[in-house]
Amino acid sequence: MDNIKQLIYEGKLEEAIRQLDAYIAEHPEADEAWYLRGNAYRKTEDFQQALNSYLKAMEINPDSPAADAYQILTKILDYRNKEVYNP
Repeated sequence: MDNIKQLIYEGKLEEAIRQLDAYIAEHPEADEAWYLRGNAYRKTEDFQQALNSYLKAMEINPDSPAADAYQILTKILDYRNKEVYNP
């Protein structure tokens, strides 16, 4: 996971997602991998994939940091969407 965290930190998001998907295929109950996948997708601004990944991490482990990430991201998206509809 440290290698994947480094890829995300360096902005090598496609490679991080590719490695996370491979890891998750072998370890589908690895909540940290789902959380990191959410972070990588959030950074690519694929917010739907990010939210779905966070939800999966929370399903596996309700105490996952994905719970906080999910709440923060939904608040940001709610705010953004209000700005779109309220010029």
